[in-house]
Amino acid sequence: MSLLVVFAHGKDSTPWGTKITHLAAIAKKHGALSLSPDHSSMDNPDSRIKHLLSIPELKDPKYSKIVLVGSSMGGYVSCVASQTIKPTGMFLLAPAFGITWYPVQYPEPGCTNVEIVMGWQDETISVQNVVDFGAKYKTKLHLLNSDHRLQNIIPELEILFDNFLINLK
Repeated sequence: MSLLVVFAHGKDSTPWGTKITHLAAIAKKHGALSLSPDHSSMDNPDSRIKHLLSIPELKDPKYSKIVLVGSSMGGYVSCVASQTIKPTGMFLLAPAFGITWYPVQYPEPGCTNVEIVMGWQDETISVQNVVDFGAKYKTKLHLLNSDHRLQNIIPELEILFDNFLINLK
């Protein structure tokens, strides 16, 4: 199995921030190539989606499994892009669902293997929006004691992501 993991960072984050760096290390344990394109100059989710879809490795047949990992706006971007990419799975961190100025508030995932991690104290994205998304699309949802950035639960994120990759089908 050749695994490709593509990260999409949040609006005010960077391509190799703390969460992505930790999760990329987990992906490496599984033999994956990790990519994290720089979307920091793009405030518009549609521009980020277009950029994500242009990554040449996504079309490379040597990758039998593709996982999209998105945080906040990157979670929304990954979900919309998944409709075209049809990844093996998605691992979303505090995804920006239910945002009224986004083109689609609750985009349909392009795969059935979706896990979401959300902080109960998220001050940016409504927990209820993510619960509603999870209920609508029957995703696995982890609600943990954290805020939007999830920085205080990095060890838990690593465990959840490791288990997610182990259970890829």
